[in-house]
Amino acid sequence: MYLKIYKNGTNVLVAACDKELIGKKLKHGDAAIEIRRDFYEGEDVSEEELQNALQKATTANLFGEKTVNCAVKCGIIDLDSVIMIDCVPHAQIFWV
Repeated sequence: MYLKIYKNGTNVLVAACDKELIGKKLKHGDAAIEIRRDFYEGEDVSEEELQNALQKATTANLFGEKTVNCAVKCGIIDLDSVIMIDCVPHAQIFWV
């Protein structure tokens, strides 16, 4: 899995995806979503490293079966919050 962390003041955005999704374009109705290398490709991390990053995040954007399942497994997101975009699991987290 790839993990990239963006910090802005007290806000921490975690962008993570399965490695094989980098560069893929997904379709959702009339919209197209690209899993952009410049946004998602950061460190190649383990499940434990992703879970640690997610626990510190104020926002997260997750794509892929391994990545989303990791967030579900550690209780960061509920499986009912996951949507499928072009057969790829996607979840977003916003802590307010």
